[in-house]
Amino acid sequence: MLDCPAGEGALVEKLIAAGFDVRACDLYDELFRLDDVEIKKGDLSGTLPYQGQSFDYITSLDGLEHIDSPPQAFREYRRLLKPGGHLILSVPNIMNVEERLKWLLFGYTSHFKPLSNQFRAQIAHDTAGKHEIAVHANPIGYNELRYHLELNGFEIQGVYPDRLKANQWLYFPIVVLIRLAAALTPKARRRDRWTRELASDPVLLGGNTLIIHSVLKT
Repeated sequence: MLDCPAGEGALVEKLIAAGFDVRACDLYDELFRLDDVEIKKGDLSGTLPYQGQSFDYITSLDGLEHIDSPPQAFREYRRLLKPGGHLILSVPNIMNVEERLKWLLFGYTSHFKPLSNQFRAQIAHDTAGKHEIAVHANPIGYNELRYHLELNGFEIQGVYPDRLKANQWLYFPIVVLIRLAAALTPKARRRDRWTRELASDPVLLGGNTLIIHSVLKT
């Protein structure tokens, strides 16, 4: 199994405890804290330092939104996984009802705020120049994830939220309106535009994070 980006190794530690044989990779390998686990330096926007078809599983949590070229990352997932291999991705959920309303009102979502010069300077200071750790540069929703997965030969097995928000009930009238509009959409358009999926509980009512499990077709 490959975990990339691995960060400090929190997920790697849990995966090893669960019995997986894990390799770790991150743009800032010096931040990795597990002394007994191999860590390699690699950028998801480029080519990772592994041979093709090396892994049965890849976990890539909260990484795509930080990199310059998310499409390249999907090509790397395809290259590195064996046929039938499993890919677990997570990104900030910009398609839940709260984030849709924030976009309408303010023009940006919670996780993808305007990156002014002052804001970027503060991030550079706080992260000692490792701004990729903190900057969310590429908003990626369900539509983009599914497009790139299917383009690269993956089939989605499941879509999951991290946890529901406590104040979700406040948005119930908007949820009803969205789902009514979805129900009134012609069947062919619902299929072509993924209307049902975009109004599903994991996407519309999900929390801060959207998690997708997919398998590389054989």
